[in-house]
Amino acid sequence: MRSETFVGPVSKAVSICLFGLASSFASAAEPAPAPEQALAQSADDSQLKWAPCPPFMPEGCALAVLHGDPTKDNLDVFLKVPAKSTIPLHWHTSAERMILVAGELQVTYEGQPMAVLKPGTYAYGPAKRPHDAVCASSDPCVLFIAFESPLDAVPVEASAK
Repeated sequence: MRSETFVGPVSKAVSICLFGLASSFASAAEPAPAPEQALAQSADDSQLKWAPCPPFMPEGCALAVLHGDPTKDNLDVFLKVPAKSTIPLHWHTSAERMILVAGELQVTYEGQPMAVLKPGTYAYGPAKRPHDAVCASSDPCVLFIAFESPLDAVPVEASAK
């Protein structure tokens, strides 16, 4: 009887270990998703695909998608606007995190003082907060923007101000 009481707990422990081992092999057998590739791009990279901005934006304005899909969450883009141009009052459904890459951009969020962005300056724009901007430099302004939600830009009509 003693051997039965001793063997029972040992075989139970062995069974648990074997089940754990089998589970880990089953997990390892599942195909792992393809690893996401790291990425580094500069604003003057010839591989960038620039597309026009929405019609209410200044002529010559362009966007390049760096990472993500404009119709989905978590999108990174470069926005390029011509020198001395004005970006009209608009808002985005998403908050935006920005770093100016080139030029000097004067950005004004409704109800706040103007912020002057120079290369390397970080700025945060709350979701749905109307804002406008001026590329004050003699060279085009290039802004890196990380959107949390799908990309949109909604112009604010002059009469709605």
